[in-house]
Amino acid sequence: MSERVSVVVVNYNGAEHLPHALGALAALRGPIDEVLVVDNASTDGSADRVAELLPSARVVRLATNGGPCAARNAGLRAARNRWVLALDNDAVPAPDVLEKLLAARDAAGPGVAVLQPRSVFFDDPERVHYDGGAFHYAGLIVLRNFYAPIERAVGAGVVEVDCAIAVLLLVDKDRLLELGGWDERYFILFEDLDLSYRLRARGLRILSVEDALVRHRGGTSGISFRDGPDYPRSRVFLHARNRRIFLARNLAPRTLAAARPGLALYDLASFAFALASGAGSEWRRGRAEARGLWSVLRAEEARERPSRTVGDARLLSGGPLVLTPAVARSAVKRLANVLLDAALRAWWTIGRRLA
Repeated sequence: MSERVSVVVVNYNGAEHLPHALGALAALRGPIDEVLVVDNASTDGSADRVAELLPSARVVRLATNGGPCAARNAGLRAARNRWVLALDNDAVPAPDVLEKLLAARDAAGPGVAVLQPRSVFFDDPERVHYDGGAFHYAGLIVLRNFYAPIERAVGAGVVEVDCAIAVLLLVDKDRLLELGGWDERYFILFEDLDLSYRLRARGLRILSVEDALVRHRGGTSGISFRDGPDYPRSRVFLHARNRRIFLARNLAPRTLAAARPGLALYDLASFAFALASGAGSEWRRGRAEARGLWSVLRAEEARERPSRTVGDARLLSGGPLVLTPAVARSAVKRLANVLLDAALRAWWTIGRRLA
């Protein structure tokens, strides 16, 4: 393990979070060569505090807020090492995270492009937040161990997963940039699903290192959702738009045709959820924006199809659908989710053969 690692922190208005993240980086063990803080045109002065919080860090200032995708890509391009530890400003890594991720990479053999630690809640570190996942044919992530107590979480050691969640990732910069990095059209939400799918479709590997831990703080204001009665309207818009972008960008024509009944059913259910959340107009606006990109996205999928080595049918699953506990508190929504999940699974037993 002779090579050095670049650390890239993505920041937007992180005055509340950045002291915790940079404080943890100061204690991080491993072959760190540089720390870059890529700032998405913050307006809260957080970027100006980097020199005080971590004097060795270099700030890369972006002129506009293009979302975490643009900032991560800028960080990859600015990093001087092939392996990059990329984290959001609300991630607080344990001191041994980098050492454990590098050890897992070295033991895993060829083809590893991304490794992630197990993400736990900052205020409840005995409960899993994100632990990787699988691909649902409806254009979703089947999240592993979502909100599960660590003692009941499934998996130990190093686990191969299909989808990584970018709270903190150790990535092969060259592999990611060969694919164009994170697709900046997403802005936020579904960008991890898209990047993971493109990597896995080319036979590259993603690992979850279960004993490496990162604590996850509050998420993105106005978009992230953990608790409370009000589901963010901006999240409804992004979900409706970005899910369709993912489907158009990645699934072959035969797969889309095979999945159509399940996709239509999920569309109906998501629209009903948007109406119940008072965000029907946001859902319609998201779908309209995705329709405007559809032909461009389908052309991209066709161009990239010959470079794939793993087909949709091998990558996609039929479930389960995962709810946050806040949404699952509603008996009506819980029952609707059970019925929807059963219907989607039932169709995919047929659709998978057609795909």
